[in-house]
Amino acid sequence: MLGRTFRKPESRSMYYKAFISDLDLLGLNSLALVTVISVFVGAVVTIQTAFNLDDPLVPDYYVAIATRESIILEFSPTIVSLILAGKVGSNIASTLGSMRVSEQIDALEVMGVNPASYLIAPKVLALVFFNPILIIISMFLGVLGGYVASMGGVMTVSDYVYGLTVDFVPYHITYALIKSFVFAFLIVTISAYYGFFVKGGAIEVGINSTKAVVSSSVAIIVSNYMLTNLLLV
Repeated sequence: MLGRTFRKPESRSMYYKAFISDLDLLGLNSLALVTVISVFVGAVVTIQTAFNLDDPLVPDYYVAIATRESIILEFSPTIVSLILAGKVGSNIASTLGSMRVSEQIDALEVMGVNPASYLIAPKVLALVFFNPILIIISMFLGVLGGYVASMGGVMTVSDYVYGLTVDFVPYHITYALIKSFVFAFLIVTISAYYGFFVKGGAIEVGINSTKAVVSSSVAIIVSNYMLTNLLLV
């Protein structure tokens, strides 16, 4: 299927319109969800870390270090991608599955359009392009959520701000972005596969949508381990 997906498009303008539409549907529509989750998770991580490091021998700014590393290394790239696997993956699988059972995909083939390329390639490009942007926004908002929590008395704001800069490794952001590219590709291709090759009716579309979410989530978790082992060890 990948070979058919990334063939040269029949009409660049048609594919460009599909890309812009998918960019809005798969990327921009996820921004509000990522914003809310990131802010509150950042705040919760800060509060819980402060609670567990409540030791006079441990400087308060270590709370900010732990929050920063948790958000950048794991929460933003991995957990946000898992959330997108549920939201975006099910959307892709159900949309393509509905088109398959209603014979719209067959109609595209009759018209001389490569349905795999026209329906899947713009989605891959849209999420691979926008997912790193979502991850960067999530990192910023997660750290901001921790800052808001520090204002609530968990620790002093000055200690939190100082902790964010202590032993900061810029490569960790690069590592997170590499993961976001890989996860985005896995989400779209796996979900598209389950939707594109669905057989039956509406019930099978629903079943395959669930399979797409589960398979995408498992693929993200496994590849997360492999990438971490490859890039950080």
